[in-house]
Amino acid sequence: MAKSLKITQVKSKISEKQNQRDTLRSLGLKRIGQTVVREDNKQNRGYVHTVRHLVTVEEVDA
Repeated sequence: MAKSLKITQVKSKISEKQNQRDTLRSLGLKRIGQTVVREDNKQNRGYVHTVRHLVTVEEVDA
């Protein structure tokens, strides 16, 4: 089975740098508490690394 990342936004993007706001949007996150499931690859890991202080991440089988 392929691994996926379950990404949940837990902090606000207000007062964050523009590139971090753009990264949240690229992940598909618009509001606190919203969760998305993304493929576990280098690109998405990089996105998560950029906003690691704003999100929580879990590995899931999908």
